[in-house]
Amino acid sequence: MKKLIPLLTLVVVLVSCNEYQQALKNEEVKVKYELAEKFYNDGDFKRANRLFEQIAPKYVGKPQGERVMFFFANTYYEIGQYNDAGYQFERFLKAYPRSEKAQEASFMSAKSYYHLSPVYSLDQTDTDKALLKLQNFINTYPDSEYLAAANEIAQELTTKKEKKALEIGKQFTKLGEFYTLEHSISAIKALDNFVIDNPGSVYREDALYYKTAAASNLALNSTPRKKEGRLKDAKTAYNTLLKYFPDTKYAKKADNLVEKIDKELENYTK
Repeated sequence: MKKLIPLLTLVVVLVSCNEYQQALKNEEVKVKYELAEKFYNDGDFKRANRLFEQIAPKYVGKPQGERVMFFFANTYYEIGQYNDAGYQFERFLKAYPRSEKAQEASFMSAKSYYHLSPVYSLDQTDTDKALLKLQNFINTYPDSEYLAAANEIAQELTTKKEKKALEIGKQFTKLGEFYTLEHSISAIKALDNFVIDNPGSVYREDALYYKTAAASNLALNSTPRKKEGRLKDAKTAYNTLLKYFPDTKYAKKADNLVEKIDKELENYTK
């Protein structure tokens, strides 16, 4: 019996493969449709996709066209071809805007672009596209069963974009320590913009610290004519960090910086 089970499995696979190959060559749309749906229901999305691809144009304007087009789009998603999935779900929405599946298709289109979003250090064009799709979905279907999932992945993508923006400020801050003061000025501008644009960011504490570091570096290395004003700006940046994060994880580093600032400021007080 143990020997028969693998043999039977092999027979089933061979029959299925033969049936699939015959369906690909068969001119009858109904045969392709029935087998495509069978593969789809069995979770064999790759073969279902190939068959749906062949028959989708044949069902345009027909009653089954809506079903075929949705399944076709979803097979792309299931096999990980997210760019094609997003495009096909968009086509479905244009063709069937009042479909019962429109809500799901809208969410799946956004989710497809979510999967295309790269790591934070790379270009975030696809991230922006996914966020736009998600926002449109949330606005259109505020009571959707997919709303919680949409908000969750939107937050994930937003945090990714925030991390990229923060890293730009951090890089300018580090460059300012070793190269020109212009890098410190760029760091301060970038981090100021970050705090303004992302008031609720999980990286707010980081941004406030790196601004303190950049402002301190700028002040300590400035010409005498600009030094006093910049020292005061650095002290203000430090105080802002402590105001919002009194137990900041950067306490030791920030305190070391402000000691230098205070020491320099004494010269002007005297």
